[in-house]
Amino acid sequence: MLTQLAYGTVMVVLTVIVQAAFIGAASGALSRAGDWFTHPPYGTKLLIALVGLVLWLVAGLSVSAWTWAGLFLWLDVFKELEPALYFSVVTFTTLGYGDVTLDTQWRLLGSLSAVNGLIIVGLNTAFLVEAISRILRAQHN
Repeated sequence: MLTQLAYGTVMVVLTVIVQAAFIGAASGALSRAGDWFTHPPYGTKLLIALVGLVLWLVAGLSVSAWTWAGLFLWLDVFKELEPALYFSVVTFTTLGYGDVTLDTQWRLLGSLSAVNGLIIVGLNTAFLVEAISRILRAQHN
């Protein structure tokens, strides 16, 4: 149990750092593009920014899911990449089909992965709401 908690804690810290880096890069790009948003066509620019931000944040989520899959492979929880990645994505997104499960000795890692996914999705949601809000304020000033 302590081993799972240790690995899970390291993974949560690592993936939050990764996602924070993705959010930081997106924030920097938005800051550099600030003046661009203040000129028409407003709706098109908001759409471009939103699609770009979502795709960028999903890339960060993907890195995290691949990192968890790598841990599962390294720990020999799974023998092949596909089930490790599938389980990682399904658990990280809290979808949890249940068709692929962990052995009893590793099941706590699955719970930690789900909690990690909730944290990352929450960070992304907060960032998107703030980014859209700032873009709209810039366009209406």
